[in-house]
Amino acid sequence: MPHISIKMYTGRSEEQKRAIADALTAAMMASSGCSDASLSITIEDVDPAAWTETVYKPEIEARSAHLYKKPGYPPS
Repeated sequence: MPHISIKMYTGRSEEQKRAIADALTAAMMASSGCSDASLSITIEDVDPAAWTETVYKPEIEARSAHLYKKPGYPPS
């Protein structure tokens, strides 16, 4: 039962978010063997001014041991 949680800067359209979810669904099914019915995806818009405090520090910095793809930018 995989669940993918995405947080990104505000500004993407619903169409773009659906395309992201569709691409991630296909990639996850192909790489993990899960079924479409077992996968869920959330996409949350985050104000760029709040990124460091609401995403970077608690989810990237504090959980760095769990990251499989680390960002190429420092916190601002």
